[in-house]
This record gives sequence, C-alpha cells and structure tokens, in this order.
Amino acid sequence: MALAIQRLLPQSPAVAHAPRHAEDAAAGGPPLIYVVDDDDSIRGAIRAVLEDDGRAVEDFDTCEAFLAAFHPGRAACLVIDAYLPGMNGLILLRRLREAGHALPAIMITGNSDVAIAVEAMKAGATDFIEKPISRVELLASVDHALERSRDSGKLSARRNDAASHVARPTPRPRHIMDMVLAGHPSKNIAADLGISQRTVENHRASIMAKTDTKSLPALARMALAAVDADADGIRR
Repeated sequence: MALAIQRLLPQSPAVAHAPRHAEDAAAGGPPLIYVVDDDDSIRGAIRAVLEDDGRAVEDFDTCEAFLAAFHPGRAACLVIDAYLPGMNGLILLRRLREAGHALPAIMITGNSDVAIAVEAMKAGATDFIEKPISRVELLASVDHALERSRDSGKLSARRNDAASHVARPTPRPRHIMDMVLAGHPSKNIAADLGISQRTVENHRASIMAKTDTKSLPALARMALAAVDADADGIRR
C-alpha cells in the first residue's frame, strides 16, 4: 500500500508549474472528477494528484455517499475502486447505466484482476487501471475518459479498429484469448484444452503481438471495444 501511495503522490512541490487545465477554469470550470474509494490514504492520494493537475475533485468513501451527492448534467468523470463495502463498484456502474447517466468511469482493480476489469467495462466503465497506480497512468486515463465522452466519433473509430484486430485470431487462439480474459490461469486453460502450459503461453504471446497490445489490461480493453463495435453493427 505504501508503494501505491508513493507512486500516486504529486511530483516534487519545489517545481512550480501552472495547472494544465487553467484554461478550463477560466472558461467556467474544468470537468468534475468524482473519486470513490473506502481507503482514506489511497483516496486522498488520488485527490492530491488530480488537484495538483488543476482538476476539480469530490471524493467519497462509499457508493451510497456518492449517489447522494451526484448531480447529473455537469461534465464529469468517475474514478472508483472495484471492491467497496456495501454497494460495490460494479453495482454502481450498472445502476448509473440503467438510469441513463453517460458518466465516463474508470475502475480501479487489483493487479492482473482481468475478469473484474472485463465485467466493469461491460457494466459501462470507460477504462480501468491496476494497482499500484502511477500518477502518469491516472492522469492519462482521466484525460482519455473525458475525451471519449466528448467525441463519440473517435470512440466509434477506435471500436472498429479494435474489432478488426480481435477478429484476426484463428479459432484456437481466440478460444484461449476468451479464457484468459475470463480470468483463467494458463495452467487451468492448458488442462481444460489438453495442451501444454507452454503452448498456452505461446498462443497468448502471439495474440498480444498480433493485436499490438503490451499487457492483459490492454488486450481486455481492445476485446471489449470490439464487442461494442459488433453490437453497434447489429443495431445498424
């Protein structure tokens, strides 16, 4: 936990710099970033990073507290931990989606918790980031979420590109990819398919090379974007 907080802390305060979003403040205020996490230290560190970058932030320790304060309409983004007491992050995302709130959301998950991340994106999350969280990754993810909510055209193009990449694997690698994204360890996949663990690892490496992804979270993002693209094609 100490490492997570240390990596989140703003860069040295001795280096003076103007907030990146000062122009937004001058134009009526930047988008509001909601942070929901029951860990006071982590929540405070996330808030410090965002405010150091010139963001307007409100933070809450439960989903219930967030819902009581949430007012739709303002440009905003939600950063939420997956595991919370009471209503958890997944349930909150589903409720927001069912209520028709197009609030871009970033889910914080445990390291390599790909299955939860996939469920979060199915529930409406724009993106997810793994603990320990880096300052650069957090800010980039918030920027990405806000940009996607502003520009549906870019989102559609990204989904179509993802669909073309994910559609390329042949049936066996695609089956392995689906099992990896469902959270199954390579050892279990190998046993289920009657192949060696090395073969599974080779297929996974090949899939990531062909889809130009560097990590399982990146592959999960691409796969979910492809699912959305397929759904868009069916609706049209």
